Amino acid sequence: MTRFDPLIAHAADVKNRRIMDLFEVEDRAADFSATFGDFLFDYSKTAIDPEARQMLLDLAETCDVAGKREAMFSGVKINETENRAVLHTAWRNPDASILVDGVDVMPALRETLARMQVFAEEVRSGAFTGQGARITDVVNIGIGGSDLGPAMATLALAPYHDGPRCHFVSNVDGAHIHDTLAGLDPQTTLVIVASKTFTTVETMTNAETARRWMAGRVADPAAQFAAISTATDRTAAFGIPDSRVFGFEDWVGGRYSVWSPIGLSLMIAVGPANFAEFHAGGAAMDRHFRETPFAQNLPVLLALVGIWHNQVLGHATRAVLPYDQRLARLPAYLQQLEMESNGKRVSMDGADLPYDSGPVVWGEPGTNGQHAFYQLIHQGTRIVPCEFMIAAEGHEPDLDHQHLLLAANCLAQSEALLRGRSLDEAREMMRKKGLSGAELDRQARHRVFPGNRPSTTLLYRKLTPFALGAIIALYEHRVFVEGVILGINSFDQWGVELGKELAVALAPVLEGQSDGAGKDGSTRALAERFRALRG
Repeated sequence: MTRFDPLIAHAADVKNRRIMDLFEVEDRAADFSATFGDFLFDYSKTAIDPEARQMLLDLAETCDVAGKREAMFSGVKINETENRAVLHTAWRNPDASILVDGVDVMPALRETLARMQVFAEEVRSGAFTGQGARITDVVNIGIGGSDLGPAMATLALAPYHDGPRCHFVSNVDGAHIHDTLAGLDPQTTLVIVASKTFTTVETMTNAETARRWMAGRVADPAAQFAAISTATDRTAAFGIPDSRVFGFEDWVGGRYSVWSPIGLSLMIAVGPANFAEFHAGGAAMDRHFRETPFAQNLPVLLALVGIWHNQVLGHATRAVLPYDQRLARLPAYLQQLEMESNGKRVSMDGADLPYDSGPVVWGEPGTNGQHAFYQLIHQGTRIVPCEFMIAAEGHEPDLDHQHLLLAANCLAQSEALLRGRSLDEAREMMRKKGLSGAELDRQARHRVFPGNRPSTTLLYRKLTPFALGAIIALYEHRVFVEGVILGINSFDQWGVELGKELAVALAPVLEGQSDGAGKDGSTRALAERFRALRG
């Protein structure tokens, strides 16, 4: 028996009830929604009824979400497999006092944040000129959290850009850095290398390529490099002075690091004041998460909806569907945040999980997705819970008619998933088109929408730095709550290690310096063919 069995039994008892039936209660929408400032989270278009909700809330209590939440915020080493605290939240709450191993970690954090602000303003104002020319472009070289976070946030906050243009390179595929640097001037480009250890293979390979590119035009390439790293010996060997090195502690995981110096490129793009507003949004969500009862707590409710859909109903994926072009990278960001955090197979004590862990997370911005994969969402044989996002206002007042159309599409899609279209309704449509008999029935069946497909909607006023900070913190805390209920460690990522280790061993095989002894037959054959194709 698992902790989810009572919920699974309840879901089985009401499996023939449609979500639409729940709206027979007049205040369903109000009762199954919660607010945070001008945010509204609506989860009424799910099969969760009052009894299921109470069972889910009780589960959160039983799993001690509140206790583990306070342990995280107070610096307890809840990342037990790595013996680390989990304090990404500290970066957006710099006035706090937090002890780790008896030492207040906040003074050093505040000092680093102040240095970031000074450097960002120097780059933005032209006071930092590299080797004589004002910086026009910033290239952030990182991978994983050192790329996805700042790349996503910089795109999201494009209306607030008043600094140099920002570009992001992550893939070790040479095409990525080649195509990024192709249109830039080495004399006016600042390169930020984001690697905590300054040993990440993909990042350092790209960094060396960028240094060679810059050396073709400037006398001292390292003079136009900065680093996000704690390995000051390695950054010094690369030629980057300590004044342009910004570190952060191991209690900030990569996928949670956009609040830290990893966000330096974002700060340069939008300015320290807007970056502070971004922090303020995250801090406000932190307070909401810590202080609000579970029944009105957005991160808790979002997590409980996720548990209901995945562990209780068995829906293996969920689609994140922001109706905002500037949030185009958010689904990819949340893929890493959720799947690297909760894609685990053992519990905290090392025992195999007796149930599935985190779901597959995917998505695209609306309305593009409507012309791509919504066919499967509406009429496919698998149910995909959908998470819609929409702002009430856009940043282009002269294009407000387009924003209204965007919002109409967002709300219409969730309505269509809920209502569907019956066979009788489809037959009537075909009858009006002049069809009859067997052909009418055949055509009608293609136009049936099963409906009864769940979705949530997050509505907010406008995508500001504050709002973006709140959205990211909301999903961070959702991941935390789900991880606590699943009984796993959401803050390690051992699953990324094995492939990296094997890649190091395979490089000599691909270069022909090793025969690949010990490799499986498929890998050896692929390596041989690879070498043959290269001549």
